[in-house]
Amino acid sequence: MSAESCRIDVWLWRARFAKTRSLAAAMVERGAIRLTHHGAQTRLDKPSRSVHPGDEVLFAQGGRLIAVRVVQMGERRGPPEEARALYDVLDAPT
Repeated sequence: MSAESCRIDVWLWRARFAKTRSLAAAMVERGAIRLTHHGAQTRLDKPSRSVHPGDEVLFAQGGRLIAVRVVQMGERRGPPEEARALYDVLDAPT
């Protein structure tokens, strides 16, 4: 992976949407993550799929839909303030 892309399971973990990388990978494997890349939406099936800045990620968590736009990849799983800088929250579709 390059600085312009990252595995989706790693990104979800760094952005603090999953407590562990294994849980992030499980979310992807059960088909709970949808990725919009260049206008085409895909249901991700493998944790090794790449995410890029500008992509939109949609998933359910805690009984609600969460839609975010990827802003950056991040270097590590840092504090919550650092994690929130990795994405912009979008209005979830109803």
